[in-house]
Amino acid sequence: MQELGFILAGLVVGTAVGATGVGGGSLMTPILILFCGIKPAIAVGTDLLYASLSKAFGVVLHRRNGTVNWRLVGMLSAGSVPATIVTLVVLRQVPAGPGLDHLIKLVLSAAIIVTATFTLLQEPLLRWMQRSGLAMSAAMLERLQAPLTLLSGALIGTLVTISSVGAGVIGMMLLLLLYPKERPIVLIGSDLAHAVLITGIAGLGHAGIGSVDYRMLGLLLVGALPGIWLGTRLGFRLPPRLLKRLVAAFLIFIGGTMAAKAIAG
Repeated sequence: MQELGFILAGLVVGTAVGATGVGGGSLMTPILILFCGIKPAIAVGTDLLYASLSKAFGVVLHRRNGTVNWRLVGMLSAGSVPATIVTLVVLRQVPAGPGLDHLIKLVLSAAIIVTATFTLLQEPLLRWMQRSGLAMSAAMLERLQAPLTLLSGALIGTLVTISSVGAGVIGMMLLLLLYPKERPIVLIGSDLAHAVLITGIAGLGHAGIGSVDYRMLGLLLVGALPGIWLGTRLGFRLPPRLLKRLVAAFLIFIGGTMAAKAIAG
C-alpha cells in the first residue's frame, strides 16, 4: 500500500509541475513527510535526487533551443556549490533525531510559504517594486549584478540542501529581479540547469550521509513521468493563472501545517 502512495505522490507532483512549472520540492518533500510518514531527512535527501533526475530532461530541451545562459549558471553555481558543501558538512555534525527533524521542518515551511507567496503575487509584486523605486537603477544593477548573483546562489544552495526547496521558484524570483532585461525563457532554462546541478550535488551529499531511500526514489519517478505528461496537457487546456493559484493555495496550506507541527514539537 505504501508503494502505491509513493507512486501517487509522484503523479500528483509531476502533474503540478507539468501544468504550472510550480511544485517540485515545495510539494514533494512535505507530501512525503505529512502524508506518507517519511522522516524529514530521508524525504529531503530522496527528493533532491528525484528533482535532479526529473528536471534533467527539461535542461536537454532548453539546451537544444539555446535558452540556457551558461555564464549565469556558472555565477549562480560559484555561490551555490560552496554553500551546499558547507551545509552538508554542518548537517553531518548534527545527530539524526528530533533536533534535525525540527530544523528541516522550520526551514521547509518558511521556504514553502515564500514560494507560494511569490507564485501567487509574482506579477503585482514585480510591478510594485518598479513603482516604489525598490528596483535598482541600471547603473547600480550593473555594478552589483555579479556579487548579488553569487549571493543568491549561496542562499539557494543552503536552502536546497536543508529543505530541498529553493532551486525553482525562489531561484526564478531572484533572477527576475537581477536580470530584468533577459528573456524570461532564458531565465527559466538557466534556473532549471542550475537546479539540476545543485539538487544533484546536494542529493549525492545526502546519499553519503545515508538519507536517501532508493526504492522510494524509483517509485516516485514511476508516478512522476506520466504526471508530467498529464500536467503538460492540462496546462494547455486550463487557465494558467487559475492553476498557479490552486497550487499556491495548496502550498500555503502545507507550509502552514508544517510550521504548526514544527512549532508544536
